Amino acid sequence: MVGSNSPQSEQLKQLREIFGRFDMDGDGSLTHLELAALLRSLGLKPSGEQLHALLANIDANGNGAVEFEELVEAILPDMNEQVLLNQDQLLEVFRSFDRDGNGFITAAELAGSMAKMGQPLTYRELSDMMREADTNGDGVLSFHEFATIMARSAADFLGLSLG
Repeated sequence: MVGSNSPQSEQLKQLREIFGRFDMDGDGSLTHLELAALLRSLGLKPSGEQLHALLANIDANGNGAVEFEELVEAILPDMNEQVLLNQDQLLEVFRSFDRDGNGFITAAELAGSMAKMGQPLTYRELSDMMREADTNGDGVLSFHEFATIMARSAADFLGLSLG
């Protein structure tokens, strides 16, 4: 029996929080795209083909989506502290950019944070960053959009392909 303070129960709790952030429609399951975004936020970069195979392997009930329990069965045995640490660090950075704490980063918040870090952006750079990152076009960045763009930036920086 796993104790409530064991490392594994802490991993489960963190994994449930991560799962919830990527379950955009709140239906308790992840679509193909939501799963891809979650994996990328954890620093994993599966190709489209790998993702398709992973979904087929994880989707125990064959409904075309991944429920939390299926995800746990698939990745908890291999999940390590570093993956969760990356997610926590990313959330910390997101919160530091999200000045008013409303769960979204506005263009003004992004510009202010970048300037504070000694990296002031031109209006064009700011516009380009927002346009690229704001995938749903609502004018602000959600944690999901922020995590996706950060994963892509890291991959570009390291010369990797997100597939």
